[in-house]
Amino acid sequence: MFPRWAPPPGQSDRLSLEPRFSLFRSHFRPGARGIAASAEGPRPEASGMVWDRQTKMEYEWKPDEQGLQQILQLLKESQSPDTTIQRTVQQKLEQLNQYPDFNNYLIFVLTKLKSEDEPTRSLSGLILKNNVKAHFQNFPNGVTDFIKSECLNNIGDSSPLIRATVGILITTIASKGELQNWPDLLPKLCSLLDSEDYNTCEGAFGALQKICEDSAEILDSDVLDRPLNIMIPKFLQFFKHSSPKIRSHAVACVNQFIISRTQALMLHIDSFIENLFALAGDEEPEVRKNVCRALVMLLEVRMDRLLPHMHNIVEYMLQRTQDQDENVALEACEFWLTLAEQPICKDVLVRHLPKLIPVLVNGMKYSDIDIILLKGDVEEDETIPDSEQDIRPRFHRSRTVAQQHDEDGIEEEDDDDDEIDDDDTISDWNLRKCSAAALDVLANVYRDELLPHILPLLKELLFHHEWVVKESGILVLGAIAEGCMQGMIPYLPELIPHLIQCLSDKKALVRSITCWTLSRYAHWVVSQPPDTYLKPLMTELLKRILDSNKRVQEAACSAFATLEEEACTELVPYLAYILDTLVFAFSKYQHKNLLILYDAIGTLADSVGHHLNKPEYIQMLMPPLIQKWNMLKDEDKDLFPLLECLSSVATALQSGFLPYCEPVYQRCVNLVQKTLAQAMLNNAQPDQYEAPDKDFMIVALDLLSGLAEGLGGNIEQLVARSNILTLMYQCMQDKMPEVRQSSFALLGDLTKACFQHVKPCIADFMPILGTNLNPEFISVCNNATWAIGEISIQMGIEMQPYIPMVLHQLVEIINRPNTPKTLLENTAITIGRLGYVCPQEVAPMLQQFIRPWCTSLRNIRDNEEKDSAFRGICTMISVNPSGVIQDFIFFCDAVASWINPKDDLRDMFCKILHGFKNQVGDENWRRFSDQFPPPLKERLAAFYGV
Repeated sequence: MFPRWAPPPGQSDRLSLEPRFSLFRSHFRPGARGIAASAEGPRPEASGMVWDRQTKMEYEWKPDEQGLQQILQLLKESQSPDTTIQRTVQQKLEQLNQYPDFNNYLIFVLTKLKSEDEPTRSLSGLILKNNVKAHFQNFPNGVTDFIKSECLNNIGDSSPLIRATVGILITTIASKGELQNWPDLLPKLCSLLDSEDYNTCEGAFGALQKICEDSAEILDSDVLDRPLNIMIPKFLQFFKHSSPKIRSHAVACVNQFIISRTQALMLHIDSFIENLFALAGDEEPEVRKNVCRALVMLLEVRMDRLLPHMHNIVEYMLQRTQDQDENVALEACEFWLTLAEQPICKDVLVRHLPKLIPVLVNGMKYSDIDIILLKGDVEEDETIPDSEQDIRPRFHRSRTVAQQHDEDGIEEEDDDDDEIDDDDTISDWNLRKCSAAALDVLANVYRDELLPHILPLLKELLFHHEWVVKESGILVLGAIAEGCMQGMIPYLPELIPHLIQCLSDKKALVRSITCWTLSRYAHWVVSQPPDTYLKPLMTELLKRILDSNKRVQEAACSAFATLEEEACTELVPYLAYILDTLVFAFSKYQHKNLLILYDAIGTLADSVGHHLNKPEYIQMLMPPLIQKWNMLKDEDKDLFPLLECLSSVATALQSGFLPYCEPVYQRCVNLVQKTLAQAMLNNAQPDQYEAPDKDFMIVALDLLSGLAEGLGGNIEQLVARSNILTLMYQCMQDKMPEVRQSSFALLGDLTKACFQHVKPCIADFMPILGTNLNPEFISVCNNATWAIGEISIQMGIEMQPYIPMVLHQLVEIINRPNTPKTLLENTAITIGRLGYVCPQEVAPMLQQFIRPWCTSLRNIRDNEEKDSAFRGICTMISVNPSGVIQDFIFFCDAVASWINPKDDLRDMFCKILHGFKNQVGDENWRRFSDQFPPPLKERLAAFYGV
């Protein structure tokens, strides 16, 4: 049975014809015997390549009958469902690759052997495509020319499958740099568009569409003498063609050039838009889909041209979002997402909201096919093992050092954990998700103005007797949570208990979406008295973590992690109960959910910190974690989430982690060493050795950071007995930014924990830190900056020779517009610390950084880092008082941000404030302090008597 081909996500209009096996690297041996000889020893060749004395090669190739039969037999066998047969076939195909004319047989079967069935012919073409991809540069010239001419001669094959395969072969050759070496390809394909024969026209258009997709950039460059100047007007002529397939190809071809604002298209933009409008009501779904796609892209690129027609376009998109064909509806639904990002959205859409909101809400229901794909009728599946493709690849997010803020916990730059991710086993993106995402962004545009359109619908949905409708209502409630939070508050005392009840619904899909929606309101839940909502919510979520349905387990675990982040130490009274549940889940979960469970445990550790360091909690939590740790091999990617989890646990448990630290430390060092060794081999001999997966090294470095932070001075012995500093020196110079980022975090943590081992390497480390103060790599720069600050505190006056390596870059970063908050804060702290230990070297530059320095640090919590930085600024002001005069009001504001400075620091502030006041005189001080906002004035008077 020939495998059914399914289009890849996001490319549904492109045939994806991949064979079930892949060809490995083959080596062509010039002068090797023909294929016929490959099976049973030498035999005379029927015919081969006839070389002529000139460089041009004449080609009169005919297959040997026996060789042809052998290949046909292999092609038939490769379609067998039996994997053993497939493997054997693959080996044989690899052997055949040694013969230069093997590819001639493949093109012959595809284009000439009309007696064969289409799947076999197509498969032959796809194996040839793989060969072109792998080693086209080794094809003899004659073979290349033969393949090219056969492709062009057969682009109009009567079979759509063969035409599509030939088209794929053409674009693969074209994308191997052959557009330059195949000058007659584009003119020939364009002239074939005018053919009277439908098959020829459609085949040529299919090939052109694939070339436009794969080679858009080079088509719009001088390399080829700008063929688009001819091609785009030509494509536009076909928008009115009688065949829907051809109209669809024409629009798809032009669509490739919208986002890049290709000059050739911009010249014809009005004609393009006019032609699109003419196709608006096309009876062919594929055409309507491409029209919608074009309008969505034009929103981003040529809003000026769409604005005059915006009312009609919105009305049209409303219809299309309800199209019978889900692919068209999905493409149209993207329009609302894109429009919401445009500044004009609020004015343009406001009059359409009464129609639009019900359409989006309606799109959020599961379709019948969704429910089948999601096994929505299977309520209990916890004992069924996961298949490997259920498990998405995980990417480790490297450690970034951030400051604590007064108003919240840790500041996260990109918190994307709560995106609408409720049904990831169906295609990654569908109408339900797109509608929900659109509602989410519109809620952020209109805020509470959206509620009059939503609340009447919600009342109906949330209490509906049909579970599918009720479920969509719960999704709606979650989607608007961020944008409409303020307006929703009056309804939450009634809604949250209703949702907590829905956690026990008999339908698993209702239980799972309820977990997600409740997590979106976790911030509000935590702001209320704990017994009112937090306790009942936590109790029910913990039950759902042990649900008998895997999807519910997953949703509950993720929701609980969000709740942990919001509740932090509010959870401490319930720790025994929480740990009991999470540890029980270890024995219950299948593979995929185990990975999410690690995350929930790690987040719990981050949230409750040292409160976890109690013997009874450690006894519950550590044995199952260490058991998993011992089971996993060094090359198992499940180590990533487990290492991340252990890193958080080690930091939280502090000395409580000591009994477990040695084997964990040793393994991390080994992982780093192995990865570096593999990388060196790969650099020296890339053909012989594969490149390593550096994520193993990054996660190991981050766990070492967690150990250093948690164990403090107790890590000293382990560091003394290992070569971690040598390894770190290599990691700090790695090409991959994430490796450098994690190594600088570890450097800072080891500096705090056991500086005696770091100090001998400082002369080697500092120049590297200086070159990494490059804000293009935000997180690398951030961690390098933080490490420099930690080193300076330990080095004291010995930091002097290193100041020139870093100070200018730091001052430049703090004055850069649009620098992220975390980087600004760490830069300010490090400048303050450098000034604290070497005031004579840093103070002369005071005027260049004092204003941004003060504004960066006014919002962070009182802590050791802030303390040392402010001591530094005070010391620098005493060395260079004129450096602060112009911006003294900012200094006053920063001083007032302290809640509880240590006594000697408070004295330093007093001295500077009174010194300034005495110097300018009472009258001038009064005029100066009249500019202060009242709270600042009151605070300075109360705390410092000025």
